[in-house]
Amino acid sequence: MSNLDFTVMSSSGAYEVQFRLNALGEQLDLNRSIIIIDERVAELFDHSFSREVRECRRVSIAAHEGTKSLEQLPRIVERLVELGVRKDDQLVAIGGGITQDITAFLSTTMFRGMSWTFYPTTLLAQADSCIGSKSSINAAGTKNLLGTFRAPTGVTIDTGFLRTLSSDDVRSGLGEMLKVHAIAGPAEFNKLSEEYDKILEDDGSMLLAIHRSLLIKKQLIEVDEFYRGARNVMNYGHSFGHAIEAATDYGIPHGIAVTIGMDMANYVAGSIGHSGMEPYNRMHPVLSLNYQSFAEFPIPPGPLISALKRDKKNSATHLRLVLPDDSGQIGMVNAEASPLLESAVQTFIESHRGR
Repeated sequence: MSNLDFTVMSSSGAYEVQFRLNALGEQLDLNRSIIIIDERVAELFDHSFSREVRECRRVSIAAHEGTKSLEQLPRIVERLVELGVRKDDQLVAIGGGITQDITAFLSTTMFRGMSWTFYPTTLLAQADSCIGSKSSINAAGTKNLLGTFRAPTGVTIDTGFLRTLSSDDVRSGLGEMLKVHAIAGPAEFNKLSEEYDKILEDDGSMLLAIHRSLLIKKQLIEVDEFYRGARNVMNYGHSFGHAIEAATDYGIPHGIAVTIGMDMANYVAGSIGHSGMEPYNRMHPVLSLNYQSFAEFPIPPGPLISALKRDKKNSATHLRLVLPDDSGQIGMVNAEASPLLESAVQTFIESHRGR
């Protein structure tokens, strides 16, 4: 047992988050399990998996947004049926957030509920999405339109998977880590900003940053598992980030879109008078550093604003945004979809992004 291990309390009971190296190289009890695995992870790591993992019933998926859709799920269900899936089986997700979303959604809906466990293989999943019970599926051309809450029976984090990630994938995960530290307050965000280069270079620093990110999130999900209040702040950067993804046809990785989304949110907050420009000026250097490889990626303002207005959290007349206040504290805001706000979005895209 690692001294980093901890327990998350959920409405369906407690589950353990364990930190292990070579977790899937160990002998595992996979009786009554079916693995749902990112085909790229299988290609890279099958040789190092234990015999039990290699011989377990499995479904390989192409982990992209098109697969994570209501329209594509029947193909995965058909494969599970071919493998003889039963209600008392356990689904085992091995992959990133898309694999997690698909597995968690299916575990909620198949047989009116199955157990599932998760081995996250991306930094974004290890540092953020692996806890919290939430899953989301795309439908009718709308991102994350359908969703469920179903906690896993356990999460095992093996940072060895991170060694094969591209720089963009690492920075995508760092985007979510910056988000959760910003939510914890300016001091936590500033500390992570100071350690940014060290985290990229040192495995031990990365491990501790992952652990700290999850502990911050754990505090929120244990008091508000179902997004009824305090947990809504976790959408910081996401309303803008999801709109950026939609406007660019997912040309920008999720965590990097969220990083741009946080920077945009801070700029908009100052521009519409919700805060001064201090949060934007303080946070912009490390946020822009994190999305620097996409600083010139074209983001059309019109489609972005249209996607922003379609966000499922909005009311008929107002946008539900997560913005910083003057003190740098992050909170929910009902903002009018005004010409001033739209102008701020356009100005940020054209003149301030990446500067």
